[in-house]
Amino acid sequence: MTEPGSEPKRAGWFARLTQGLGRSADKLGGGIKTLLVGRKLDAAAWEAIEEALIMADLGPRAATEVVDRVKGRRLPADADERTVRQSLAEEVANMLGPLAKPLIFDPAKKPTVVLVVGVNGSGKTTTIGKLASQLKAEGKAVMVAACDTFRAAAVEQLRTWCERSGAAFFAGEEGADAASVAYDALAAARAGGCDILLVDTAGRLHNKDALMAELAKISRVMTKVDPTAPHATVLVLDATTGQNAVTQVETFRSLAKVTGVIVTKLDGSAKGGVLVAIAERCALPIHAIGVGEGIDDLQPFKADPFARALLGVDEPA
Repeated sequence: MTEPGSEPKRAGWFARLTQGLGRSADKLGGGIKTLLVGRKLDAAAWEAIEEALIMADLGPRAATEVVDRVKGRRLPADADERTVRQSLAEEVANMLGPLAKPLIFDPAKKPTVVLVVGVNGSGKTTTIGKLASQLKAEGKAVMVAACDTFRAAAVEQLRTWCERSGAAFFAGEEGADAASVAYDALAAARAGGCDILLVDTAGRLHNKDALMAELAKISRVMTKVDPTAPHATVLVLDATTGQNAVTQVETFRSLAKVTGVIVTKLDGSAKGGVLVAIAERCALPIHAIGVGEGIDDLQPFKADPFARALLGVDEPA
């Protein structure tokens, strides 16, 4: 974990994104380079390109859609591999663009309540800490509520982030009722004039019925303080899980009213293409992506630089 304000000057975001997606780009962009060496862009080549996209975790439907869009451009049979990768990147960006939506904090809703959900190990707690630090740096009054009350390590991790960033921290006793903690946190955040309340939640999927009941109860009791809360429910996904991340979206949508996603650990594997699969299957707003441990390694999602980094295409001049 990196202390806010202690990081050395970092490279630009596209450079970090390219570095973070390096394994994915090597697998996907490098694979396309190799398969097009000395061959024409014929039906067999397109089939091989589609297979490469599937192997990069885009999933069959997204891979087929991207390839069909590029084929519709009627590239010449002797198109070089960079032109093909550029065209693929543009179509991936076109697919993802409508879903690139920042997490909005409405000043008319004070505090704006963001319920953060996701399986344990997805990077949920760290993501909340980074968001709190970034929002504090922007001058927002932020409170973080630790409502995963059975994971003492997660509570202490959030406490540490808040101490470093200056965000307010709210926690109950270990094992306390999560909904009661959320209720008290929202009441405290409102009384303290906070702009934003970030609520951490449990992510234990081995008992989905219990988790669904807990998330529903958290939302229900918060409406007693603010009838419109929570104002957003954000699902944090670990990109290293590949296609399982798509399953997690479908599962959590059945447990809670998920309004958007944040994808973490894109630097941890060659499965960066799963973000495209998530977009194609679930059509949820993508708020942000993470490619490292530093605070600035979590950034609002933008489709074009992501697609270029995924396909190994240089940033335009």
